[in-house]
Amino acid sequence: MPLPGALLLLDTQCTLGEGATWCAKTSRFYWTDIEGARLWRYDPSDGSSTSWHMPERLATFTLCADPRYLLLGLATHLAFFDLATGETQRIVDVEPGLNTRVNDGRCDRQGRFVFGTKDEGSPLQAVGGFYRLNHDLSLERLALPAPAISNSIAFSPDGATMYYCDSPTREIRVCDYRANGSIDNDRVFTKLTDATGEPDGSTVDRDGGLWNAQWGGRRVVRYGPDGVETERIDVPTAQPSCVAFGGPARGLPSERVQLGTLYVTSARTGLDAAALADDSHAGGVFIATPGRRGLPEPVFQGAPV
Repeated sequence: MPLPGALLLLDTQCTLGEGATWCAKTSRFYWTDIEGARLWRYDPSDGSSTSWHMPERLATFTLCADPRYLLLGLATHLAFFDLATGETQRIVDVEPGLNTRVNDGRCDRQGRFVFGTKDEGSPLQAVGGFYRLNHDLSLERLALPAPAISNSIAFSPDGATMYYCDSPTREIRVCDYRANGSIDNDRVFTKLTDATGEPDGSTVDRDGGLWNAQWGGRRVVRYGPDGVETERIDVPTAQPSCVAFGGPARGLPSERVQLGTLYVTSARTGLDAAALADDSHAGGVFIATPGRRGLPEPVFQGAPV
């Protein structure tokens, strides 16, 4: 079912906007410009934006139980980031010796950070991996197929199902995910049937639906727990990249209750001058009110040493 289209919220013109994340504790929206090596934060109470320059490309991140920190997935390693001082504390290198970088990531319902990597070579090859950073800061590789571009990592409301994808395959996969960390029954969840678009970042609503930003497809699509499309939102830019429920956003009616606003990041990378002339807000942040509500984002339960 088509829903009202998304509207531009912030014309930040990120080269590669990603990592849409809503902080329920502070009512602020975070995202990253990967290629710009910059972390962004938007405060809907006054419409202000803040950004921090990162020591290298920031691919993904997650909130921490200690609100002073974020857990960063930088291109080559994981690190804690102190929001007050801007200092980083290195945790562990990721895939040293491979021509890959960290890509998409989310916390599971137990507060462990699950993320994947992407190939930096050309042509792309499925040489990356999926990993989990545990509470004790140990890193383990998950028994999932190697991706060329990992994306769509999300967890069902009860935490028993993990979603993920290798974007070039144009399918989203799912597996059984147990509280002890074991994985089983890996299978196809859904395949994209539109002529354009690849699955990118995802989030889950409180009814168990998976919302997926579809890169190159100008849309966000919701799939029910059975993998069947139930709703879609047109996004007025070519490359929507990631989604998160939050809000309300500044200027929206007060009846748009908490976690009822869908935030959508986007990108400019790969668009030539002619495409950008027709897509002047590429790299901006967009919002929609789909009539569904999200869940508070799980936070990483580990802490800096």
